[in-house]
Amino acid sequence: MKRILQKIYHCSKVYGFTAAGVVAIVGIIVYERSRNNPVFSSWTTSHNPSVKWDYNWDRREPESTIKPPKVSATDDEKLQYKEKLAKVPTATRHIILIRHGQYFDNENLDINRKLTDLGREQAYLTGARLVDMNYPWSKLISSTMTRAKETADIIHKQLPDLPREECDLLREGAPIPPEPPSGNWRPEKQFYKDGARIEAAFRKYFHRAEPDQTNDSYEIVVCHANVIRYFVCRALQFPPEGWLRISLNHASITWLYIRPNGRVGLRTLGEAGFMPVDKVSVL
Repeated sequence: MKRILQKIYHCSKVYGFTAAGVVAIVGIIVYERSRNNPVFSSWTTSHNPSVKWDYNWDRREPESTIKPPKVSATDDEKLQYKEKLAKVPTATRHIILIRHGQYFDNENLDINRKLTDLGREQAYLTGARLVDMNYPWSKLISSTMTRAKETADIIHKQLPDLPREECDLLREGAPIPPEPPSGNWRPEKQFYKDGARIEAAFRKYFHRAEPDQTNDSYEIVVCHANVIRYFVCRALQFPPEGWLRISLNHASITWLYIRPNGRVGLRTLGEAGFMPVDKVSVL
């Protein structure tokens, strides 16, 4: 820039540029340099990120769901293809993940691992919170394990008109070996077995809205801490091995949303601030 200014000064002496003319020339040069070398604000300096967002993470980009025309396709067939591509989703899907309430974790059989009195209070408080939020809830889904079903039962009593369903894929398990490793050893076959199931649950429930969905949806899913933590990492495209670094309170609310373009965001993680302090628990 110093050399450029020196040249401009020299030209002004030789060719008789006015001061206004010199200023105009400098302005043009600065503008051109800014176009070629844009300045990024502090939160956008990483314009070459180490990992870029995969917009087709759910394999539901229009190009992935619509069969392309053949090379020999007619103009009408090509036009129909373009029209189908133009029918993109417009609604946002909100997925509200709720961990079950406190339960008797010293029992061996699932049928005996019921909610404690505190766990039932926690579930009631969470149900009341959902009522107060007053969103147009779409459905209530729960794991088939006893503690999750009981939590969903208590919530449903406060939202009695909400359609319900249960899913075995949402049962608790070991999604993937954590990093750093946990002090509690588990055989590799446990991760091998549970991981595929929990990943299948993620693929079933996490995806952008279908093109024919016109209104935003709000689905409540009652399941388990390991499952929720894995879902959060997968949905945000964080390393899934980090799931064990997250801690969730009983009956807490975790809110993820999926935009029509495939972007995913986290609104709340393990929210339990609506409960009195003496009603909050983790174990």
